[in-house]
Amino acid sequence: MLKIVNPATKELIAELPEDTADTVRAKVLAARAAQPAWWRTSFDLRKSAIAKWKTLVAEHKDRLARLLTAEMGKPLQQALNELNALAGRVDFFLGNARSVLEDEIVQMSSGPGGTEERVTWEPLGVVANISAWNYPYFVGSNVFVPALLTGNAVVYKPSELTTQTGLALAELMYEAGVPRDLFQVVVGGAAAGAALLEQAIDGVFFTGSYATGRRIAEATAGRMIKVQLELGGKDPAYVCDDVDIEKAAASLADGAMYNAGQSCCSVERIYVHEKIARPFIEAFVQTVRGFVVGDPLDLATYIGPLAREQQLAVLDEQLADARAKGAQVLLGGGRDEARKGWFLPTVLSDVTSEMAVMRDESFGPIIGIQVVASDDEAVRLMNDTEYGLTAGVYTNSRQRAERLLQQVNAGSAYWNCCDRVAPALPWTGRKHSGIGSTLSLHGVRAFVQPKAWHLRGPAS
Repeated sequence: MLKIVNPATKELIAELPEDTADTVRAKVLAARAAQPAWWRTSFDLRKSAIAKWKTLVAEHKDRLARLLTAEMGKPLQQALNELNALAGRVDFFLGNARSVLEDEIVQMSSGPGGTEERVTWEPLGVVANISAWNYPYFVGSNVFVPALLTGNAVVYKPSELTTQTGLALAELMYEAGVPRDLFQVVVGGAAAGAALLEQAIDGVFFTGSYATGRRIAEATAGRMIKVQLELGGKDPAYVCDDVDIEKAAASLADGAMYNAGQSCCSVERIYVHEKIARPFIEAFVQTVRGFVVGDPLDLATYIGPLAREQQLAVLDEQLADARAKGAQVLLGGGRDEARKGWFLPTVLSDVTSEMAVMRDESFGPIIGIQVVASDDEAVRLMNDTEYGLTAGVYTNSRQRAERLLQQVNAGSAYWNCCDRVAPALPWTGRKHSGIGSTLSLHGVRAFVQPKAWHLRGPAS
């Protein structure tokens, strides 16, 4: 049985039967059998079902938010924020998926024996969606919504930490008119995920850590199927010497600490120009000090518990390493003694690139701030990473920001903002941050494959 424990109260809130290799295989076979009929269904009917699902999610928003808070500890207000923003993402897919499926006439010659060259688009078939726990409403819908709209069947494995959230989304799909056989849910942890990868699937879309993503890439090597990996980050931001210090500090503090730092695009490294380092650091610490740490069901709470208690040990090690190498703890500095499962929002100065906190993904409410002497030094340090997800520059000059960001190897570039995602823009990583794109038209095209048509009429 899969046991789901509330990270805030340590209460066992659910025990669910886990899928076995046999049940996973049966679900994939059922999805395979259901997919052709779904593809033959008109796009308008597929779109209508997803639109109805969006409406149902909005109607059940309060229940779904509390379910997420109970399962992974996300503060209730932030859970509501995720659900409120979900509608915009779904609307993008509803409004744009049809264009991806339109036939493309490449060339046409008239007269007897004339030739038409045309491209059509067909679904991959059966898509495995191995999803994440930190933003399950966002991350899941980034995959299964466009996959369903483009005619695929989906076998969806939510994270074992947010399985009830995943099951709730599936039940609303069925209520909206999506066939049960077409949208299957796999319940379980690593073993269930491994069993899913062994099946006859046509694509794997995974969101999670680099370590797990690499194992998926290795497990599917040689299969000749679509593999898309949305992995972690060690996202840097550089604060130039011409900024509005208070605004930059407030933006970056939120970018580092929101959802307790449990996001692939959380700000995890800050570089600040030496000319403004002291006032910026002071403003940053003051902002973080004002974040409310407490009960995630309280709408005033900003920092809740970590979803994975194991991550506390990672943060302990990063903090100890930084201290041993000369870092100064300006705020926080360890676990919350009053609450098991919470890590205090922690700000470090005098950090260097040799410290683990500046090199390895933290996925928690801890941030190092390093002082630099120039833009060139900042760019060099921002690129000194195995990851390449996002990077930000704070400056009053757009020209300066674009010049610097063009030199940074990252999939998303931010000017005077951070930790944000737009439905119309591709979400894509480089190096250890993954392969492929979700969101945008690129993210929809990930679920279709082209067919080239050479059509020649009979000669008269």
